[in-house]
Amino acid sequence: MYYFIGNLALCDLLAGVAYLVNLLLSGEKTLQLSPALWFVREGSMFVALGASIFSLLAIAIERHLTMIKMRPYDANKNYRVFLLIGTCWLIAISLGALPILGWNCLDNLPDCSTVLPLYSKKYVAFCITVFMVLLLAMSVLYARIYILVKSSSRKVSKHRNSEHAMSLLRTVIIVVGVFIACWTPIFVLLLVDVACEQRCPILYKADWFIAVAVLNSAMNPVIYTLASREMRRAFLGLVCGICYRGKASVNGSGNKQSLEPSRSRSKSWSSQNNPNQSQRSSRQAEQEKEADTAHGEVSVVAGGAAQAAHESDRKD
Repeated sequence: MYYFIGNLALCDLLAGVAYLVNLLLSGEKTLQLSPALWFVREGSMFVALGASIFSLLAIAIERHLTMIKMRPYDANKNYRVFLLIGTCWLIAISLGALPILGWNCLDNLPDCSTVLPLYSKKYVAFCITVFMVLLLAMSVLYARIYILVKSSSRKVSKHRNSEHAMSLLRTVIIVVGVFIACWTPIFVLLLVDVACEQRCPILYKADWFIAVAVLNSAMNPVIYTLASREMRRAFLGLVCGICYRGKASVNGSGNKQSLEPSRSRSKSWSSQNNPNQSQRSSRQAEQEKEADTAHGEVSVVAGGAAQAAHESDRKD
């Protein structure tokens, strides 16, 4: 699962970088680009966004296979995970490379898209169809996951599993809802672009629609991290561990100085909460005191005897 999340984060990071590069090379600089460079500029965004969407589908497939206990991998077969991730990137790169390979409108300018010049309207319609199919597949998979969890919750503990099912439902609603909210505007705009035969003013505001679609890539890591209890605990543990180490390094000397008082307090607490141990300690102290007293008396007697013997020797 962590490989998929990491791959999704990488896709979203590349999507953000590609979007910034697109902004820097837009405007007047667009006219200075050759057709090949223009295809590379736009294709990089298509590849990154496509890989992000395919990664979402891969995560949905992995969760579904996990729920039905037919995992495509185990601890000794991680190559299947990398195979699935590699397939996502291969499809995304192939989809983004189609225009530069020849599916464009350079030989048929009336067929060019307004939002994406040099892209054929047929290619744009094809991409919309692919992304719609992906959205439908994700919706079906998450719906089946929820149904499986809901049915299993009736067989075991009702309260705990019902809470788990509702938590999963909220996650599904957030994931699919954010995807639909971010991508629907650009899908609708591209559909208008494909259907519009004359000048449509809304098509010249495409930058705002593209920015909303890229926003989905920025939100995906947050959603999948905060929606997973295990990953949320790992993230909080990492943050707390860093904060604790920093605090310990700053207050290291203070902790050493306060070590002895803490020990005395611990001893006092232990004596208060363990009366038997306190009684044993007092008895041991009394025995030691008596032994010291006896030892002192013996020393005094021995000293007196030695002094008397010395005086008798002097008299003789």
